[in-house]
Amino acid sequence: MSKLTSDQIQEYNDNGYVSPIDVLTKDETINIKKEIEFIEKKFPREIEKSGRYNAHLISPLLDQVVHNSKILDAVQSIIGKNILVCGTTLFIKNPNENSFVSYHQDAKYIGLEPHNWVTAWVAITNADEKNGCMRMWTGSHKDNLKKHNQKFNEGNLLTRGQTVENIPENEVKPLILSAGQMSLHHPTLVHGSGLNKSNDRRIGFVIQSYIASNVKQVLGKNSVQIARGRDKFKYHEIIKRSSGLLNKKDIKLKALENENLQKIFYNGSKKIGNF
Repeated sequence: MSKLTSDQIQEYNDNGYVSPIDVLTKDETINIKKEIEFIEKKFPREIEKSGRYNAHLISPLLDQVVHNSKILDAVQSIIGKNILVCGTTLFIKNPNENSFVSYHQDAKYIGLEPHNWVTAWVAITNADEKNGCMRMWTGSHKDNLKKHNQKFNEGNLLTRGQTVENIPENEVKPLILSAGQMSLHHPTLVHGSGLNKSNDRRIGFVIQSYIASNVKQVLGKNSVQIARGRDKFKYHEIIKRSSGLLNKKDIKLKALENENLQKIFYNGSKKIGNF
């Protein structure tokens, strides 16, 4: 097994994240990128805007990432042996495009309680400061949930443009990853990312999140897949893995899951953004 070392676990506990962790080969990332771009070309509705949520349900290669043993070994080191997959998101930044992610905490709006879960950010392409890699407010997970202003601002890849203000930049570190590497971060870690100022696409595949079986969805309904172990508490409906590229039944399931996800993301909001 490829469990985290004691030093890596300490890094996660101290900083709120751990990286880089090698999980995919170069060939695997190339093939995943090709499959993503095939879907974009042939069936753009399935991977644009809200289509970027839960793309693992219609893409066999993204499904394989979600259930990758190296990733699950690392996740198990943090949340234990019973691991459920709650959802995924593709964060794609095209070159010189006005796309960014404001500083935020995942736990503020995703409705998963208690916080016995972790988010995996897998680099399908290189992620660096020039193309808009993640930026982490180191140690911010140790505080309570912070106030988020809902800005609904143009270019913000978050549903509400939810933003934590007054970030101490001296405590922020860029999270640079090579294609095939991943990071794991805590539900309450404050993080964001800037613009892609390079000439290449930046593609990140985010498993948001891997949850322990004792975690409930308190803002709506989530279906899950069993990634490892068993669903001891049975709080969620179990759904099947992808049965093939763009299978019609899988497309229908993805649409239903994204409809439920929209209700969670906009719970309590008077305004609906560009989901």
